[in-house]
Amino acid sequence: MLGAINPIALKLGPFTVHWYGAIIGTAVLLALFLSVREGQKRGVHEDNFYDYLLYALPVAIICARIYYVVFEWSYYAEHPAEIVRIWDGGIAIYGGLIGAVLTLVIFCRVKELSPWLFMDIMAPTVIMAQAMGRWGNFINQEAHGSATTRAFLKGLMLPNFIIEQMKINGVYYQPTFLYESVWDFAGFILLMSLRHKVHLFKRGEVVLTYAGWYSFGRFFVEGLRTDSLMLGFLRVSQWLSVVIFAGSIFLILYRRYWQPHNPWYLDGNVKYD
Repeated sequence: MLGAINPIALKLGPFTVHWYGAIIGTAVLLALFLSVREGQKRGVHEDNFYDYLLYALPVAIICARIYYVVFEWSYYAEHPAEIVRIWDGGIAIYGGLIGAVLTLVIFCRVKELSPWLFMDIMAPTVIMAQAMGRWGNFINQEAHGSATTRAFLKGLMLPNFIIEQMKINGVYYQPTFLYESVWDFAGFILLMSLRHKVHLFKRGEVVLTYAGWYSFGRFFVEGLRTDSLMLGFLRVSQWLSVVIFAGSIFLILYRRYWQPHNPWYLDGNVKYD
């Protein structure tokens, strides 16, 4: 029977490469590659994506860590030295997205680009990267659900390496990382399949569809997790999911009917009327 996967992928002298970081890094590079290719079709120069990543990546990581630490402050207040140990896991995707979006708005204003178009181009690749990133949680045996049985996990037709990795301190847990990863990959396929349909998406609607899709699935997956902060009868991330889902639907309807002259997504880098 297999044991838990070692979170360290490679050691080269004093340097240690963790699977978590390797997976996140690979996901970011693949997302960048796909965004550059789509940007070329939409009239956005590839240098803009490289420049944006240089600013957004550190800001997103810092914000993701801050978000996580704030909501786990009861632990980190007693272990302040661990606040910077991001390589051990413990980042919140919503915090990272908030940091990335704030950076994007400022970046696009400086570069005189449409933030909606920029986000539309990147949205499918972001949800793909999120799907990949959940496997970093898998390696670290975190972001799991409640205790369950081996029989339940086998009933899901999971490969044995996943079942064994879900055994933590002798107890099997719900693989919520997998539920969210599958949902995110489905969203990636959906957006990639639909965004080139003529007269389907107005500018801004690709990223808003991503936001609605992701938040809808995240609401239910979050309800299965046991490591989230409660706020009333729901978890903090569930409340945020509700706000994002409702906001994305409202913005799609508002912009479609009260801003009818917005360009189509496929029009690319054209100015508003």
